[in-house]
Amino acid sequence: MNLTTSIHTGAIERYIAAWNTRDAEARAKAVAAAWAEDGTYTDPLTEARGHEQLVAAIGATQAQFPGYEFKVTGEPDGHHDLVRFTWDLVSVADGSSPAAGFDVITLAEDGRITSVAGFFDRLPGA
Repeated sequence: MNLTTSIHTGAIERYIAAWNTRDAEARAKAVAAAWAEDGTYTDPLTEARGHEQLVAAIGATQAQFPGYEFKVTGEPDGHHDLVRFTWDLVSVADGSSPAAGFDVITLAEDGRITSVAGFFDRLPGA
């Protein structure tokens, strides 16, 4: 049963915006809007805690995949302070997608992210 609310969808929108913001200063503001101060991100390749590390981790991913953006796919599924959703990393030039996966986000009472657990369904070279 999908109980996704506007709090869940708003958190996902801010999260994806942070991952797609190229300018470092604007990305820092996007991260602060999306994550709590001590928020975390963990996937099989990356661990980050706090805004500074999150900004750096996102910047490193962008450097590895220039010209790509994250897009939410499917319908998010949320309840209580949790929401999960699928995503693709998509080339803005040709629509190719070398990576895809899903994330599970835990939210604070203010709607900002306290933790993200990321999982890959597809990676380049894997």
